[in-house]
Amino acid sequence: MSTETTDTSLNTTPARTPNKAESLLGKMIHFFEFVGLTVIAIATIYAGGQEVMHMINNAKVTLGDLLLLFLYLEVLAMIAIYLDSGKLPIRFPLYIAIVALARYLILELKGLSEWEMIAIGVTITLITIATLILRYGHIKYPYGNTNTAAQRRPKD
Repeated sequence: MSTETTDTSLNTTPARTPNKAESLLGKMIHFFEFVGLTVIAIATIYAGGQEVMHMINNAKVTLGDLLLLFLYLEVLAMIAIYLDSGKLPIRFPLYIAIVALARYLILELKGLSEWEMIAIGVTITLITIATLILRYGHIKYPYGNTNTAAQRRPKD
């Protein structure tokens, strides 16, 4: 007696082929997405260059200057990862938020009240905890092999 089992959970219906209008719309969206990311990258590089020139002209580098350059590098890394993989890890904007809040706290320390300092510190702590939870979830429950935006992009 044969004990063959068949997996009926597999979907054998072929994927729907997009029509010409959908394909054109997809290509237009990806084009404008690329243009937008290019503009952001150029603006980030320009702002970083301005900051470096500011440090050279002042002949002084402060912690605030370094943190600002780090923010620019994080934005560029986020763009590079998105262009490479088609995915935007949510952790990168969280890292940027942490550094931005730390920079704000450092630069505005004298003008902040105690409660504002505590609020910023608690906010940094909450974002850090959220980042750790996301990282743990990604390790414990990986996404698996899903189609990325880069894989779904229409080929020319």
